[in-house]
Amino acid sequence: MTDSPSKPTDPQPGSEPEPLPDPDPEPRVDQIDIAGDIAHRDRVYDYVRGGSDNFAVDRNTAEFAAAPSAGGLDHARAAVRANEAFHVRAVTYLVQDAGVRQFLEIGARIPSEDNTHEIAQRVAPECRTVYANNDPVVLAHSHTLRRSTPEGSADYVDADPTDPETILQKAQATLDLREPVGILLSAILYHVRDDDDPWGIVSRFVTAVPSGSHLVVSHLTSDIIAEQITEAARRVNQQPGFTLTLRTHAQISRFFDGLGLVPPGLVPVDRWHARGTARPEPELWPIPFYGAVGRKP
Repeated sequence: MTDSPSKPTDPQPGSEPEPLPDPDPEPRVDQIDIAGDIAHRDRVYDYVRGGSDNFAVDRNTAEFAAAPSAGGLDHARAAVRANEAFHVRAVTYLVQDAGVRQFLEIGARIPSEDNTHEIAQRVAPECRTVYANNDPVVLAHSHTLRRSTPEGSADYVDADPTDPETILQKAQATLDLREPVGILLSAILYHVRDDDDPWGIVSRFVTAVPSGSHLVVSHLTSDIIAEQITEAARRVNQQPGFTLTLRTHAQISRFFDGLGLVPPGLVPVDRWHARGTARPEPELWPIPFYGAVGRKP
């Protein structure tokens, strides 16, 4: 592993460089810390999940934050793995059992091997997905998030995850908001402070979509391995530009106000299992993520 993240826009030998999808990319991409002096939350997450798009400073930050747990980085990786598996099961359920064919993923991260549009289109190739984030690191990789089946579509909008109005306006180029939408907020809301009203932000997204739409949320919690996760959050929040807000079961439940929770409700992500989805494997360590799927009546 090197200390330079892979750049999808770098030319390969004997080929022309692939242009970034943003119509005016240079000012945004220039915000990427190519020197690797400052940790970045999406690169830290990428490292924990086993990716290679990260610097030494990101790896050091992840290991420093994970140190309070007896399992260290292995425990952190188990938590991220469980969260991502929950995301796969939730999207699969929405396509396979709930009949959802449109998805809006808020706070999209660096692409992985199992992105939302790929999960959905394996079941129904006509599915449409819009990813939304204003992160220059994710933007630099966003061409991967635009690769779709011919029957469906996938797009990326460069917009702040806390700005529902802009995201919803831009998403309508791909999604029909008169039809049910799966709104996905996986491991993103804990980056929003209480003072910025994350519940109001989520409510605005839910209000904009019709009956039969679904909300998927996963969120770090202070209810599980409280001492270790609280210390980990304190260490993360020491880093420049990081915000990590742990919330309780009651606080996370508020995101689903007015919605009907799909059984088994709001539970640790490694225990969430809906009809039609693969049963999760037991984890070695407690997983400090809650997750749920709610349906708009």
